[in-house]
Amino acid sequence: MAWLVLVVAGVLEAVWAVALGRSEGFTRLGPSVLFLCGLVLSMGGLAYAMRTLPTGTAYAVWVGIGVSLTVAFGMLSGDETVTAVKVLLLLGIIGCVIGLKLAH
Repeated sequence: MAWLVLVVAGVLEAVWAVALGRSEGFTRLGPSVLFLCGLVLSMGGLAYAMRTLPTGTAYAVWVGIGVSLTVAFGMLSGDETVTAVKVLLLLGIIGCVIGLKLAH
């Protein structure tokens, strides 16, 4: 159960990161509220997962999922350039996250 919660928390990390960028310094209400809700739920999920998973592993997986999805969303929305190097590096992060799960 902790792994499932951790994955959802990682997805929510990407949600709050994108919302933060779109809040324009907290001047836009919708993205600001989404940021706050995503942040609270993401941190809560990470805290829950850390009750049974090692801190380093849980944090690395959480960050890896969040950063991968945030960059991928940026590429899909056109906010970030898509290059072969970026795609390979993202695949490396994803591979490391999977490796951490398998090594646990």
